[in-house]
Amino acid sequence: MLKLIDNFLNKTTMYRLALYYLAFLIAAAVALSFFGALPYSPLAIIVSTLIIIIFCLAANNVFAYVFEAPSNIESVIITALILALIISPPAPLHNLAFLGWASILAMASKYILAINKKHIFNPAAIAVAITALAISQTASWWVGNLYMAPFVFLGGLMVVRKIQREDMFAAFLIAAFATILGSNFLKGQDLIATAKTVLFYTPVLFFSCIMLTEPMTTPPKKNLRIWYGLLVGFLFAPAIHIGSVYSTPELALLAGNIFSYIVSPKEKLVLKLKEKIKIAPDAYDFIFQPDRQLAFAPGQYMEWTLGHEHQDNRGMRRFFTIASSPTEKNIRMGIKFYDNSSSFKKSLLAMKNGASIVASQLAGDFVLPKNPNQKLVLMAGGIGITPFRSMIKNLSDNNTKRSLTLIYSNKTEKDIVYKEIFDEAEKKLGIKVIYNVTEKNGRVDGQMIAKNIPDYMERMFYLSGPHGMVDGFEEILLKLGVAKKQIKKDFFPGFV
Repeated sequence: MLKLIDNFLNKTTMYRLALYYLAFLIAAAVALSFFGALPYSPLAIIVSTLIIIIFCLAANNVFAYVFEAPSNIESVIITALILALIISPPAPLHNLAFLGWASILAMASKYILAINKKHIFNPAAIAVAITALAISQTASWWVGNLYMAPFVFLGGLMVVRKIQREDMFAAFLIAAFATILGSNFLKGQDLIATAKTVLFYTPVLFFSCIMLTEPMTTPPKKNLRIWYGLLVGFLFAPAIHIGSVYSTPELALLAGNIFSYIVSPKEKLVLKLKEKIKIAPDAYDFIFQPDRQLAFAPGQYMEWTLGHEHQDNRGMRRFFTIASSPTEKNIRMGIKFYDNSSSFKKSLLAMKNGASIVASQLAGDFVLPKNPNQKLVLMAGGIGITPFRSMIKNLSDNNTKRSLTLIYSNKTEKDIVYKEIFDEAEKKLGIKVIYNVTEKNGRVDGQMIAKNIPDYMERMFYLSGPHGMVDGFEEILLKLGVAKKQIKKDFFPGFV
């Protein structure tokens, strides 16, 4: 079952998964209300959801036109569905002004409360926070219901697993429960009853799985994400207050968003395609000219947005590692294409020189250690070599020597890319490069590693490539006795 779930997650983008998850929750709510498990009629939930979606789409179109900014329909609908799940369906149905204002404010926040085209606050959270102050109407967070909890939890965990934010998710829950239980303990209340209430009668699960993890407003690095989760979790407790202003889920998230903005990169670039080069039978290098210089660490990735018609279930956004070095003027992406490539990749391949793509959300901890004396092994398969091209090109351009071995595995010799970069670094810096061609030599195994890298137990291993290959590399290393803490895997969700 877990393997089937992973296969599904690997073939679905995080945004499309979130969209499916939220739509499923709305459908579940309609079904539950039909049987009387929720205090709303099915019609009220459906009408409320449709009105919010319509207002969000209309408002987004207006703001996108006024600000001359690219529009992402997928993101708009995700925000609309979140609002539908946290704002109670109005009864009677003619009292709909709150839904409209919340929808308009959510869309406005993406364009007005933004710096360098990057919005600062979670749109749904800032919308209900403003309406609470302006018209004294705010979110009820009705999705935090006993009957909704199983659906929220199971689907939410899939979202967290997909974007690999288990650390932030856990940090939030630990902080939230510790603060709430600690506060209630001091009041002499039953801790078991309190824990049950928090889990089944509050939005803690929905909030932590779908709102806390929104990529655009969370920090890019693991340690910062953990601090982010702890901060929001601490503020999530309703007992936290400043004077007469008590914390709410949306206020806790907005405080976390401010922290995230302070510690996060601010880049959002509009890139123009300069050149497209075929580097292997089914792989291309895309070289883009940025509208301004990008500061990044070799091995980091960005979110790339390419609007196109007839989008499949993988949407218009994708994460790809930056293949270029910070020493190069242009931004380079290495992409592998499959027979069943996504509509995104097909549109990318069809781009003409001068066409634009948007890149944002610079992130990633898959970077070389600061200690220059740390011995390293970089293991890559296929187009998973892109972060290592960035790293090794940067070392070569800066004439920085490290004790480094690169193991690069491909099915055929024709599949090897960036060979000139690695060969030059081998001569210039003395790094060791091992090209493994599986149709001749078989797959990389423990014997090969031990033979070519006698001091492998002293080294840090960086693994990058298709998910199955990375897992296979890790299994080999663990059987060799390499400690798990010596293995660093790339979060590289861009193979589909």
